[in-house]
Parts: sequence; structure tokens; C-alpha cells
Amino acid sequence: MPAPDSTNDPGLVLRLMRADEAAAVGRLARDAYARAYELPDAYLDDIEAVGDRARSQEVWVAADAVTGELLGTVTTPRPAERLSSVARHEDELDFRFLAVSPAARGRRVGEAMVRHVFGLAASRGIRRVVLNTGAQMVPAQRLYERLGFQPLDDREFSFAREDGTLVRILAYGIDVPAAPAAGGAAA
Repeated sequence: MPAPDSTNDPGLVLRLMRADEAAAVGRLARDAYARAYELPDAYLDDIEAVGDRARSQEVWVAADAVTGELLGTVTTPRPAERLSSVARHEDELDFRFLAVSPAARGRRVGEAMVRHVFGLAASRGIRRVVLNTGAQMVPAQRLYERLGFQPLDDREFSFAREDGTLVRILAYGIDVPAAPAAGGAAA
């Protein structure tokens, strides 16, 4: 079953990126990360390489429903695949490169995209969503924790950059939230 192409927010549409949008989505992602975090150019280049990612992964975009303006992006694996080693089990879906345009901050675009990932996981019969994030990415951690993600201490790791800087990578996971029952709650 394909994932829906919209959200519960009537002002947003979430859909797969079109090939002609790769450069714009790449710039959006790079700009979002570069403004929020101090990252090496090589990693920013990886973040911006959306066109390359889209050949083997799913690159989703959040767009303004009225203007079509690109507001955010997130990358997920294709069905039955994984993006990274944080997803250790077949019933786990991982995602990467969640980015929100600085101009769209405060519109809950990041939350809508993570909820989209939940829906994607549910549509694939996957029970858990997992991710890695840098220790310095505190705003992202706050979003994940607000949505109910829990730390996965056993999946954290550190590595040294070429300049010798030690980087700590955190891991989070959440059981896929159940979809609300049709017809609303009983009184």
C-alpha cells in the first residue's frame, strides 16, 4: 500500500520529490543544516546530494499546499531496505536527512514529516521507527522526544573526523503509533 501524499495539515502536502526538484531540495537541506549546526563541508555535500540519494532511496518533500513552495525534506529507504545500521531488524524503518527550510520553522513541518514516516512504516507493516542524530542537534532531539522517541543507548556510537574532532551519534526509536480508530473515540 503506498503512503499517502498529504498530511493532516491542510496547509502541507507530503510527496515524493520530483527529479526536477533535486537541486532545490538539496539546497534547502544544506541550508537548513548549515544554519543550525557547525558541520564539515564534506558532510554538507552529502546532505545536499539529494539527486544521488533519490536513485536508491525515497526522498520526500513537504510543500505548501497553496504555493507549492518546498518547505522540508526527509529520506527513507525503499520497501524492505535500510538506510543505515541503526535499523537492525527487519521490522524497523530508519530515516535520515530531516530538514526544514529556515523560512518554514514554526509551521510544524518537521513534525508532519516524522508523522509521515510513521504512516509509511505502518503501511509497510513495520512496527518500529529508528534514527541516528548528532549530539549537537538538540532541536532535532527535542522534536523526537516530544513525539515519543526513546533513546537507544546500545545503538549510539562515536567517531573521529579527519581533523580529530570526536563526534557522538545518538540513536532513538519509537514503536509505530497506532492510527486513530475510524469514527473517533467512543464517549
